[in-house]
Amino acid sequence: MSRQLSIVTGASRGLGLALTEQLLARGDRVVALARRAPDLVVPPGAELLPWTLDLAQAPAAAARLAQWLSEQDPASWAAATLINNAGVVSTPGPLAAGDDADLSNALRVGLEAPLLLTAAFLRATAAWALPRKVLLVSSGLGRRAMAGSASYCAAKAGLDHLARAVALEEAGRPHGARIVSLAPGVIDTDMQVQLRAADPARFPERERFVGFHAAGQLDSPAAAAAKVLRYLDRADFGGQPVADVRDA
Repeated sequence: MSRQLSIVTGASRGLGLALTEQLLARGDRVVALARRAPDLVVPPGAELLPWTLDLAQAPAAAARLAQWLSEQDPASWAAATLINNAGVVSTPGPLAAGDDADLSNALRVGLEAPLLLTAAFLRATAAWALPRKVLLVSSGLGRRAMAGSASYCAAKAGLDHLARAVALEEAGRPHGARIVSLAPGVIDTDMQVQLRAADPARFPERERFVGFHAAGQLDSPAAAAAKVLRYLDRADFGGQPVADVRDA
């Protein structure tokens, strides 16, 4: 079989929507996890399965994925990939001034959900004798701290170390999955709008993001998705569990 199974979180907008659209254009069967279904035309030969759910309820999302995967025939697929893309930026500002519910939601969506979904994917597909990949969409802010965005930095740093640990585990298993926590570059998404609109008194790096936009240094979601998928297709995917498309 040449058809591939792809699972994408945060698939209704931004990078996730662009990834879903480009995977469908390849003819994949795409399971799209988001709070609303992506508004896309599905080309002939492809298939879109929209799951409307809240990734802040990570155990329920992981249980649904595990159950669905257990019902699939691996002989139907040439490869299976999980792309953990969804993320949340809490209101920019000092951690001590943050809202507890806002901060908790950022960590649930940005770190807990990828961890549990990755566990469910690996567990349910452990006996599948085909290429399996996990891509965690990280950020340069997982590797460089930024004042005013502690929850986002923490979630992305957590994804990087998650990838390192899982790569060690999977390396010793038959047909082990390959995993990468990948920084996709700076993208023109709702997150960038939120950062540019932040209160400069609470978020001292606001002007840096205003500058990115003014200088035309932001990739479109479509351009960023193409770079991410090129990296996903590399023969050496997983050789380095933490990577950046800008270093490729």
